[in-house]
Amino acid sequence: MARRPVNDYRPAPGSIPTQPGVYRFRDARGRVIYVGKAKNLRARLSSYFQDPINLHQRTAAMVASGASVEWTVVKTEVEALQLEYSWIKEFDPRFNVKYRDDKSYPWLAVTVGEEFPRVMVGRGAKRKGTKYFGPYSHAWAIRETVDQLLRVFPMRSCSNGVFKRSGQIGRPCLLGYIEKCSAPCVGNISAEDHRAIVDDFCDFVGGNTNAFVKRIRTEMYAASEAQEYERAARLRDDLGAMEKALEKQAVVFGDGTSADVIALAEDPLEVAVQIFYVRGGRIRGQRGWVADRVDEGGTAELVEDFLLQLYGGADGDDIPREILVPCLPPDPETIEALLSDLRGSRVRIRVPQRGDKRSLQETVARNAGQALVMHKTKRASDLTARNQALEEIQQALGLDEVPLRIECYDISNLQGTEVVASMVVFEDGLARKSEYRRFVIKGVDGQNDVASMHEVITRRFRRLLDEQARSTEVATESGPMLVDPETGRPRKFAYAPGLVVVDGGPPQVAAAQRALDELGIDDIPVCGLAKRLEEVWVPGREDPVILARSSEALYLLQRVRDEAHRFAITHHRSRRSKSMVESLLDDVPGLGEVRRKTLLKYFGSLRKLRAATVQEIAQVPGIGDRTAIAIKAAVDQPTRKTVSVNTATGEIEEG
Repeated sequence: MARRPVNDYRPAPGSIPTQPGVYRFRDARGRVIYVGKAKNLRARLSSYFQDPINLHQRTAAMVASGASVEWTVVKTEVEALQLEYSWIKEFDPRFNVKYRDDKSYPWLAVTVGEEFPRVMVGRGAKRKGTKYFGPYSHAWAIRETVDQLLRVFPMRSCSNGVFKRSGQIGRPCLLGYIEKCSAPCVGNISAEDHRAIVDDFCDFVGGNTNAFVKRIRTEMYAASEAQEYERAARLRDDLGAMEKALEKQAVVFGDGTSADVIALAEDPLEVAVQIFYVRGGRIRGQRGWVADRVDEGGTAELVEDFLLQLYGGADGDDIPREILVPCLPPDPETIEALLSDLRGSRVRIRVPQRGDKRSLQETVARNAGQALVMHKTKRASDLTARNQALEEIQQALGLDEVPLRIECYDISNLQGTEVVASMVVFEDGLARKSEYRRFVIKGVDGQNDVASMHEVITRRFRRLLDEQARSTEVATESGPMLVDPETGRPRKFAYAPGLVVVDGGPPQVAAAQRALDELGIDDIPVCGLAKRLEEVWVPGREDPVILARSSEALYLLQRVRDEAHRFAITHHRSRRSKSMVESLLDDVPGLGEVRRKTLLKYFGSLRKLRAATVQEIAQVPGIGDRTAIAIKAAVDQPTRKTVSVNTATGEIEEG
């Protein structure tokens, strides 16, 4: 164990051991802010104390927040995993990924620790002495299943108060009279016999269903042959209740495999995880988590963190033989060894490549994607969160007022062709799609995002000045409004934004500020959001403004920037499709510019034109049968696909 002074806490060269171990960063108050493990402590810790420019922004923030580092050497990597889990659970470090339930999931619980165990549906943390099944998506579905199974396994399901009161008055509750409870409260069954019913119920719910179905069916046939028709009818109803309960649990693996199927959906700020619990080939439960991304780890590291948090403190019975993941953790053998030790038998972690398991994981991945979208939608619709985001932006950028109207601009091009720009508007933290605008860049030759940004800002705010000069201010209940003096209609673009956001770093920010200066506008603040490190750049400042990764301000700015990018890409692809159609139709004899535009307007895209028949093309006004045949031949020619990088976004695009 070692610890460095607060004022210079970088460990001395050679003082860190090369063995595996676990390390902790502490801040100036002694609070643990990060816990990590390493195969080689010296190599791992040395990587933190380099030029901050070479570190990921989140890692640099963690190192800058620290004041001391300490480590503990262990014998094996499995021990390192165990110690890391213990410390994360004990200290709850703010720079470690923390998965939290995206909603409260219900469990099916059996209180096996009591003399007369009870089955119930509950939520929240697990308790000792209780056996849990699930979790499930809907509580009502569990209650229906339990209600059906109680006629087959008549165990206690009442609360402690009802159980005690029935014993005092010597009369069971309604469930005892309708044979959905064996009534242990009044001594109708011994504790040993009731325990046997409970064990059978747990085995059935736990996945051992075939044996019970086979046994009930055999007893039903035997009772029928013995002419015990009432008993046979009761067993028939029990069998029907079992089969009805099993219908609610889809069969996904025909070989009866038991596994946990895990999938992730992630973006630069957050990650959503979904897990399907499969037991005996059937889906027995589902659960989801959402976490903020607070370190530079990729998908493999996220999977490792999740497995450690999910199974690190679990009972052996809760760990399946097989865990299916979208990506193997960096050291799968060590994780497998830890989980195998907890379970008491071998546990395999693998990525499914084909078949039913691959199909199920794709389904889980779709659920994870939907969960992330729902989480973001809920967060965006939260009025308190939106107000907090706007106030944080005001404070971080030093604005005089809260930026109630934010306009964001993005440039999209393909190797300098079809250069377009987008403008999106957010008011009170919500998108105002009716006020979005698209621009076709005309005064810039080739691939020049900085010049394109200067042009679009100039055009937008020259229009602002023109409309303000032609507008009249009138008083309304909601405040003063600028209207057209001739029509009386409000002029939307006569209003100045509270903040202009551009997609890019210092060059794009400087271009936008220069455009405003040239127009004589000095009261509209500008900032840029760089995609790689999510840094906020302000004109005239050498260093970026760093917002906390979990802050509502950064979340809002990222959402505004991503919406501008989406809107620009949509416009760019539309124009590219039309230009491709025009180029294909250039050599069609007898097809002039007017009829080309008519054809484009009629079909709307190259894909729809290619899918059309000659007869459908001939129905376009001005297009005859002979021209339609020539058009069909031209658009059906194979086109050469090009692949390039959009310099504004860094994304690969095909053309």
